[in-house]
Order: sequence, then C-alpha cells, then structure tokens
Amino acid sequence: MGDRRNIYFYHHLEKDMLKRIGNLDDSAKQYGLTIVNDHRDANIIASIGDDGTFLQAVRKTGFRDDVLYCGITTKDSLSMYCDFKINDSSKMVEAVSKVEAVTNEDLKVRRYPIIEVMVDGQGIFPCLNEFSIRSSIIRTLELDVFIDELHFETFRGDGLIVATPTGSTAYNKSVNGAVVDPLIPCMQVSEVASINNNKYRTLGAPFVIGGKRSLTLKIISEGNEHPTMGLDNEALSIRHVDKIQIRLSDKKIKTLKLKDNSFWEKVKRTFL
Repeated sequence: MGDRRNIYFYHHLEKDMLKRIGNLDDSAKQYGLTIVNDHRDANIIASIGDDGTFLQAVRKTGFRDDVLYCGITTKDSLSMYCDFKINDSSKMVEAVSKVEAVTNEDLKVRRYPIIEVMVDGQGIFPCLNEFSIRSSIIRTLELDVFIDELHFETFRGDGLIVATPTGSTAYNKSVNGAVVDPLIPCMQVSEVASINNNKYRTLGAPFVIGGKRSLTLKIISEGNEHPTMGLDNEALSIRHVDKIQIRLSDKKIKTLKLKDNSFWEKVKRTFL
C-alpha cells in the first residue's frame, strides 16, 4: 500500500471541535505525518466525532478504497467505527504511522464490504451501513422483491432494510436482524412491520444473500412512487421511483484493526 504519510481530518466546524484538533495536529507532525486540507491528497482519512461522523467522512470523501480510514470518538466510550479516543489521539497517530511495518503483529488492516444502490439507472449510490426504503405516505409500501431473476415475494408493510455485515449492528439490528461477520461477503434484507395474514404473505424473517447475487425492488403500490430512501445516515431524494437494484460492491473500505479489537470484540463491547 506504500508509505502512508498524508492525513486528512474530517470533522464538524464547531468552535470547541477546532480547539481539540490542535492536539491532533501536533501529534501528527511529531510522528512525521503531513496534514492536508484536501482529502484527495490524503492516504489516511481520520473522522473526529462519532459513528455518524465516520459514515459521513466515508461518503463525503467518495468511499475511497485506496486510503486507510480511522475513527476518533469525542465521547467517553469507543464505538463500532471509532477505535480511538480524542483524549488519547497520539495512540491513533502512532498506529497509522506504523501500519506499514511488516513485523508489526499488533496492527492489521480490516476491510469492510459496501453495497451499491442503483435507482432507475440514475447513478450508483454506495452504502457502508445500509440502504432503507419506507413509504412516504400514510399507507403501506408494496414492493416486488427479486433475488437475481427470481421473483421471491411481494412485500407489504412499512419498509425494507438492506444492510452490509457491518451495518447489521445498526438499523438492521433494531428490527431483529442478525449480526453478521464482515468476513462474510453478503447483504441482509430485513422487514419493517410487514403485513402477514390470509391475504398477504412475506417471509416474515430477515434473510441473507451471497455477495455474487443481486437484489431488485420494484415499487407496485399506487401513490408510493416517491418513497423515503436512506443511504446510511443521509436521505436520497428521487421522485417517481420504479426499480431499485442493489448489489455488493467490488470495493471495500479499509480501517485500522488493533490487537484485541476485532469486529466481534466491538460487538461485545457495544451490546453485552
């Protein structure tokens, strides 16, 4: 991956935050890193905030697969994407400056899968956590769900969530979706308040499809051509939606993995 020496800090511009960045700048310079003001010049991108800030950092910098992303929390506890605390920022700077060392067994690069969403051919929208679709009016959303070319079911309910393995611990988990190991290249589909009775029938459970498969959602309910769609923690506003295609991307997001800080150790720390 070559020497990593240019670092870009992504953060909100509150006055208090700008003061705290000063210590990061000093630590970066101490370890021979160059601070850049344009993320396009960086090969390390560090978000400062919370998991939401990390998701924004990845999105605003274009889901680059040629950089190393790091999350620095401003809170007292670590989270799923934030491996470092701002009060101990020198630990992060030291770690990224040493990640290229072949003999450093305490540092590894983890790779997180992302999904790509295509809405009626209007570009490709990547997601690190999940894509969600809900009705924008006070009535159920109706979707024909296809796995590859197979018509799997007709969904009726509040909406659907299509999550990556890392996103399985977020919105997906709140609707009783399974937590999935990021080492498994796949995506998970979970229902939000589906209708199941003598007239309407869905699977009624989350399901996981392999990374080589595609998922297609076709809107069939009248009046719901402008559904509420979410990409991670941002809205996607497209009118007159007919067909949504989702697949696992060939790209992966790289983050720093420290010793004793695997995905499952993060899950245990966060939920147990």
